[in-house]
Amino acid sequence: MNTTEKVEAQIRTVLRDHGRLNKNVELLDSDTDLYQAGMTSHASVNVMLALEGAFDVEFPDHMLKRNVFNSIQSIRSALSELTTT
Repeated sequence: MNTTEKVEAQIRTVLRDHGRLNKNVELLDSDTDLYQAGMTSHASVNVMLALEGAFDVEFPDHMLKRNVFNSIQSIRSALSELTTT
């Protein structure tokens, strides 16, 4: 498993535990709209907090937008930005 796959697996674990999705997170494509899959705004806050703990990062204010948490792909991209700077 490469680094990208490991990050995505960890994101999926966080989503499974905190996202309150109405679909199996393991079956979602990385670009699936998580809000369409049942994640609420409240659940997205819990996901954000869990991601911060899991990846030892802090999302800055400019990243606290719906589109950052819209898909596994967008979350992975945001985390990549936070861990490379």
